Amino acid sequence: MSKPMPQWKQKLDTLVEHKYFTAVVITFILFNAVVVGLETYPHLYSEYRSAFLTIDRILLYIFTVEILLRLFAARTMGTFFKSGWNWFDFIIVLSGYLLAGAYFVTVLRILRVLRVFRAISVIPSLRRLVDALLLTIPALGNILLLMSIIFYIFAVTGTMLFQNVSPEYFGSLQLSLLTLFQVVTLESWASQVMRPIFEELPWSWVYFVSFVLVGTFVVFNLFIGVIVNNVEKAEAAETEEIDETKEEVKELRKEVRELKDLLKESLNRSDNNNSG
Repeated sequence: MSKPMPQWKQKLDTLVEHKYFTAVVITFILFNAVVVGLETYPHLYSEYRSAFLTIDRILLYIFTVEILLRLFAARTMGTFFKSGWNWFDFIIVLSGYLLAGAYFVTVLRILRVLRVFRAISVIPSLRRLVDALLLTIPALGNILLLMSIIFYIFAVTGTMLFQNVSPEYFGSLQLSLLTLFQVVTLESWASQVMRPIFEELPWSWVYFVSFVLVGTFVVFNLFIGVIVNNVEKAEAAETEEIDETKEEVKELRKEVRELKDLLKESLNRSDNNNSG
């Protein structure tokens, strides 16, 4: 049986799990995002450089206090670092101290942008969504393999058919693959890629339309189907876990009630025996 948490840890845990604490942290993360965005304007950054550095240092201290509060609120340090999200938060904050030298200014500014990602780790609904998306990665392997085969077949075919007509798009295998990637995103594929070739080879529409149908509508729908399915599974698993917890609580309450009845019955018997 695990030891009960000390009272000060319980108070810290209540504090860091409170909705207002989470709201304050999110507010500072969003404020950090605004500050980093303003830094991209050279005239603003050069004029108020010291102010930007001061604000960044204050935000770093605030995030450090937040991480320490969450670390001390955890049952053990190992419990805290079991979560990948806690690792992410810890590394982002720690990097602000490790890369404080002048040689790492650019890297440090990029890491400040990454602090905005902490909104995902702080907001539970976003965290659950990202966890569900990460679960889809193994399931996407077969779809990626299928997509690679389709891309390769169409790229080789396109290079053979259109190498002389449109060398800027189908001059080599790698160019063909890049062109097909543009086509599959449906970004100006008809006006830029297909139309010039269609003027030279009227039958070329068959190639492009078949690739769009197979690559975009079939494969992308498979992607979406797998992602939606895994998100539903993650939500179902979470709901099932909550239901199991509720059932356990009900069982515990029932057992406590039975113990109370037994104690009352035994006390009544002892009173009767004493009176007799």
